[in-house]
Amino acid sequence: MKIQLFIPCFVDQLYPSTAFNMVKVLEKAGCTVHYNTNQTCCGQPAFNAGFWDDARVVAKKFMDDFNLPDYIVAPSASCVGFIRNYYPTLFENHSMHRQAKAMKEKVFEFSEFLTEIVKVEDFGAELYGKATYHDSCAALRECKIKEGPRKLLGNVKGLELIEMLDNETCCGFGGTFSVKFEGISVGMADQKINNAMTTGAEYIISTDLSCLMQLQGLIQKNEMPLKTMHLADVLASGW
Repeated sequence: MKIQLFIPCFVDQLYPSTAFNMVKVLEKAGCTVHYNTNQTCCGQPAFNAGFWDDARVVAKKFMDDFNLPDYIVAPSASCVGFIRNYYPTLFENHSMHRQAKAMKEKVFEFSEFLTEIVKVEDFGAELYGKATYHDSCAALRECKIKEGPRKLLGNVKGLELIEMLDNETCCGFGGTFSVKFEGISVGMADQKINNAMTTGAEYIISTDLSCLMQLQGLIQKNEMPLKTMHLADVLASGW
């Protein structure tokens, strides 16, 4: 199966190893991965900040860059949720409205593509230790992803998955929310980390590096014995 790889801005700039691990896993699932080097952003930051005209320009470029019948797969439920749920709004009464609506059918978050499209849940991964899973708001509420990542993690040899208290509660990142409301954002992250620590976990795993970046910052500042990992990095472990 041929797919188009979309790598979000912060993954490209801050966590490129996750992108490479994602390619490894997709190829092991039997996919032929293509990466359009002209790709940039999906337009979400501008949209969320209220700059819809600017967001529309960026989103139009995204649709031009991915104007192919192939599936589009990304390691970010946040970006996928934005494309699915807000592109039609952004291009309402626009000549590209039909194309914007069609994007919903072919763009997928990494874990849901594995479990729902290629239907592979065991990649022979190994990671020894205890982990807890963080449901990102975008994955849970915008992409309706809940059980898929847990099924994938359940097949990782040596990994014990323990659910934390309030696992569906926001980590406090929320893009510009963490900048505008720093105190509340830090308090939410602190609560999430404390709930993870209570489980005895060594790892916090999620589908979204934006959440993990938020949590890792506080973990490092407080020198806590926790490590954050994207699901793709876990599935590429041990082989």
